[in-house]
Amino acid sequence: MAFAGMLKEADVKVALDGCAAADSFDYRNFFSMCGLAGKSSDDVKKAFLIIDQDNSGFIEEDELKLFLQNFSRSARVLTDKETRAFLAAGDSDGDGKIGIEEFAALVKA
Repeated sequence: MAFAGMLKEADVKVALDGCAAADSFDYRNFFSMCGLAGKSSDDVKKAFLIIDQDNSGFIEEDELKLFLQNFSRSARVLTDKETRAFLAAGDSDGDGKIGIEEFAALVKA
């Protein structure tokens, strides 16, 4: 698990189980349930770096689609609807991607 040592495995499992069905992903619930919402700014930034698979400094739509798989390889892919809603929630400047500060605000929302 990419988040080993940062998040409790049991919390991640509960969070993933809570959004196992298509179109059931809610980022607020997920961040709360997995424990990321309660982590330090440094840990949230480390999480961003894990999710930013291409190291572009941004989380783009294709990376969001695979978001849950950062927590477990067997997790499902987000639906297009979930991905668009997640991106819209995090992209406060309208550039079509989520920067590190936008991600931190999203996690703490």
